[in-house]
Amino acid sequence: MFESVDLASRPNWKLRVTCATIVLVLVAVLVWLLRMTQMPLRSYVGPLSPLTAEQSGIRDRLSSDVNYLSVTVGDRSMERAGSLQRTTAYIRENLQLAGYAVSDLPYQVGGQQVSNLEAILVGSGTAQGAVVVGAHYDSVAGTVGANDNATGVAATLELARLMKGSHLRKTVRFLFFVNEEPPYFQSENMGSRVYARHLRHENVQVSAMISLETIGFYSDAAGSQKYPPVLSLFYPNRGNFIGFVGNPESRDLVRRSVRRFRESTPFPSEGVAAPSEWPGVGWSDHWSFWQENYRAIMITDTAVFRYPYYHTPHDTFDKVDFDKAARVVDGVHRLVETLANEP
Repeated sequence: MFESVDLASRPNWKLRVTCATIVLVLVAVLVWLLRMTQMPLRSYVGPLSPLTAEQSGIRDRLSSDVNYLSVTVGDRSMERAGSLQRTTAYIRENLQLAGYAVSDLPYQVGGQQVSNLEAILVGSGTAQGAVVVGAHYDSVAGTVGANDNATGVAATLELARLMKGSHLRKTVRFLFFVNEEPPYFQSENMGSRVYARHLRHENVQVSAMISLETIGFYSDAAGSQKYPPVLSLFYPNRGNFIGFVGNPESRDLVRRSVRRFRESTPFPSEGVAAPSEWPGVGWSDHWSFWQENYRAIMITDTAVFRYPYYHTPHDTFDKVDFDKAARVVDGVHRLVETLANEP
């Protein structure tokens, strides 16, 4: 009554199965990429309004800090004797002037003592988990590191100034890390690695970590922005935005941060939550917090993917756009306050 059907004998059966499989794989990849790249709200588009009086003050203080770090001190590395000590003395003095007690957190590298610096803004304790805001203060040996990463240090100092006196639910820890650059990068002697490991050992809860990394270079020129493979399909080719970068485990933090920035700050912004192994995704101090299973993101101008002077002696004070950096810091200020007041 019924005849058996040999599907394998049907014409093109194998081809159809292969095509269907390819389509399913492509759809799965597209869904994965969209989950990685799609952020809440829209990036700001349009002319930038004149700086407010507060933003002008931020700009001037950023400029002063970057000038001291990159011009007066210059090369900030273990290879240049005394440079790290001069840098920490400057950071400590400015934090103390802002009203903070400053903790030196020393450790040994190759028989030399180096230090992370920490200043704490104590919250009310009505919400759990500290917010960590940090930047590395060293530069690649032989460079003055104006953008990488004197801009991040200056931004962290300015956030500490702006937030002093704020009444927050969570404690905010301002960190200044040593030895982020090679040969210490992603090693046991990286300053942020030492600090994050210490927090985990002491069972300190961290609800969010923000690494401020190379935030001072912007370009409206077509083709000025590059990306790791594939991501160029989802992002603009002009390097005029600030980036929020996290790993998949920190995706919610990336999205919340982008949303708050876009709600409050008329400045272009993009976000991504990509695998930490992808080029650029883990290239700063937030990586150290991922190793201890803390949620962490990097805020950056994308460094090597935009900045032609990255890790060269030409990374100098005159390359930094302080007007735009001030707008970014103003927006990050509101973001950090929001994170520190979450339940």
